[in-house]
Amino acid sequence: MSLLSIRDLAIALPKGADRPHAIENVSFDLAEGEILCIVGESGSGKSMSANAVMGLLPEGVNPVKGSVNFEGGDILGLPERAMQAIRGRKIGMIFQEPLSALNPLMRIGAQIAEVFEAHGLLTPGERQRRALELLREVHLPDPEKAIRAYPFQLSGGQRQRVMIAMALALQPSILIADEPTTALDVTTQAQILTLIEELRQKRGMGVIFITHDFGVVADIADRVIVMEKGLIVEQGAVDDVLLRAKHPYTQKLVRAIPGITAGEKQDFEAAPVILKVRDLNKTFTTGGGWFKAPRVVHAVNKVSFDLRTGETIGIVGESGSGKSTCGRCIVRLIEPDGGSVEMGGVDMAMLKGAALRSNRKRIQMIFQDPFSSLNPRARVGRILTEGPIAHGTPRREARERARELLELVGLDASAMKRFPHEFSGGQRQRIGIARALALDPDILIADEAVSALDVSIQAQVLDLLADLKTRLNLSMLFITHDLRVAAQVCDRIMVMQHGKLVEIGPAGKVLSEPEHPYTRSLLDAIPGKAYEQALKQVVEAG
Repeated sequence: MSLLSIRDLAIALPKGADRPHAIENVSFDLAEGEILCIVGESGSGKSMSANAVMGLLPEGVNPVKGSVNFEGGDILGLPERAMQAIRGRKIGMIFQEPLSALNPLMRIGAQIAEVFEAHGLLTPGERQRRALELLREVHLPDPEKAIRAYPFQLSGGQRQRVMIAMALALQPSILIADEPTTALDVTTQAQILTLIEELRQKRGMGVIFITHDFGVVADIADRVIVMEKGLIVEQGAVDDVLLRAKHPYTQKLVRAIPGITAGEKQDFEAAPVILKVRDLNKTFTTGGGWFKAPRVVHAVNKVSFDLRTGETIGIVGESGSGKSTCGRCIVRLIEPDGGSVEMGGVDMAMLKGAALRSNRKRIQMIFQDPFSSLNPRARVGRILTEGPIAHGTPRREARERARELLELVGLDASAMKRFPHEFSGGQRQRIGIARALALDPDILIADEAVSALDVSIQAQVLDLLADLKTRLNLSMLFITHDLRVAAQVCDRIMVMQHGKLVEIGPAGKVLSEPEHPYTRSLLDAIPGKAYEQALKQVVEAG
């Protein structure tokens, strides 16, 4: 029995857009108790389809054709008051980024209670009790404490559980999950997927799961829809779509899925050491008061390793393992509490003022989210030239170098005149890479540089980094929670847990013969492992 039936749906984009329709001729059904995955690259229309169901289309984007049939009627274009009665109560939605979806100024309990208040349900006391029950149902650790917390006080996985609790508060018959595991580490991702499957079975909901991760698709989907440029190009049972794809676009996406097997890697044992890290420490102290002891977190705890010229070392681990803090301490975006970071005989951890600025250009960082790390009010030309000009490069020379860098990362020199918001996510990441290269560094630190990109764009950026590393003889620290990505680009892998380095070795050995139990747990949590061998055979068969 169909819970939801979409027929010939078309949504028009504003004039001047790249194409006339966000989606066109989209038709599919969602059955009771079914998990339907919608996959595709950024801009394929997968999220737009979900927003049309929820009546949450952006301003200026309107449905021009088709129907969305739910409970015997077409809900497409219903008045806002009527849609408010459906949202949350009958169709719930989990948004991709909980930190921006949750109110930063409200406690978690109040935000869940607000769901009941908006629909005029329960008394204030009952709302708080029900909020606590929901937090227990989604297995949030210490729910009595979490209900009084603000969003920033919870981890990414915990915030995502809060979003699930809010989406399920009114027991809807349909749950729409829009990229709910993007940028989460593998163990947290596995927990969220298990929770959604558990709740689906318990409540008999139909689930529309939007994702660009085929590993997730392999783990949870009953059926799969593949979208490209607003059109459904293929749909069917999960095995048919993943292992017997018919459309060239689906085949391209499947080929772009990174495997967990590390290929042949170059041996850098004889190469000179370019970065020597010894006993690096960083401790954070939070809370505390008259009757409460402060909480001490050893974010980086006596971490030591060597990076050799031309080598890429992957730093992997869960959120909170200390991998990003380690990278930021090395580049001095965070001041370490102890230890040494030596480059060319100079301890970076001891430098200050002009000496630090002069040496810092040798080691540059690519950030996870280029949209927040690029100045939204500056054109790309200014973004790429600020650093070199500050270090004494003449303006004309800096602008010429910026044009060369844009071409080097696969963008046209005309990008100099545009703002960051005028580019796609993958293009913005290329600009972030160009900015990191503008000072001709010897070392790049890539902090989750591809975690939020879809598989084909991710593959392009990884290929670009590999090409630049070879061409410019760069060394790289590649921080990631995705072991599949680490397998593709890293020569060695170091695994961090609770601030400590628990394992380090050649990528192939760490991934195939892990010594530490924590490394084994990370490998076991990778989504889609059951399909690993079958997908490899499909890719090899062409």
